[in-house]
Amino acid sequence: MREPLSKIDPTDLDLNDKLVYVNRVSKVMRGGKRLRFSALVVTGDGNGHVGIGIGKANEVPAAISKASTTARKGLIKVPLKGATIPHEMRVKFGAARVLLKPAALGKGIIAGGSIRAVLEAAGVKDILTKSLGSPNRINVAKATMLALSQLKDPEEELARRKSAPKVEEATTSV
Repeated sequence: MREPLSKIDPTDLDLNDKLVYVNRVSKVMRGGKRLRFSALVVTGDGNGHVGIGIGKANEVPAAISKASTTARKGLIKVPLKGATIPHEMRVKFGAARVLLKPAALGKGIIAGGSIRAVLEAAGVKDILTKSLGSPNRINVAKATMLALSQLKDPEEELARRKSAPKVEEATTSV
């Protein structure tokens, strides 16, 4: 189990918002149809910090501002290795599955839709991706965020493994 992530203060960062998806939802009421909107926004500083947010309201601008606020509250730090990610990740969220693979320098972001928006906001420059399963943009964005949050920094992981007790030591001391 990983340690809980420390809260990232969005006021310290120069964040850029990107609107990924707006959905119009209608509810049939007695007097007719009631329209509402939901918005998916990705925010990031292009330097390893990224967050996504969903907002719902009666008007599009209100939904976007709510989503932006939610995205700023849920920022995560992405460990980068140069311009790419440290290792391959496969993640499932709902029926959406995402594959992220590190790429060579200068390859670019090989991704589409919400995966591209999340990776650009995070500051990843070279990566290979594949969206498998459901094409639902919200779940694909959440799966991408889950994959980025599960990435491990190679130096920290190596230090953690070296400091962990050996299997023989753990069994003999009991």
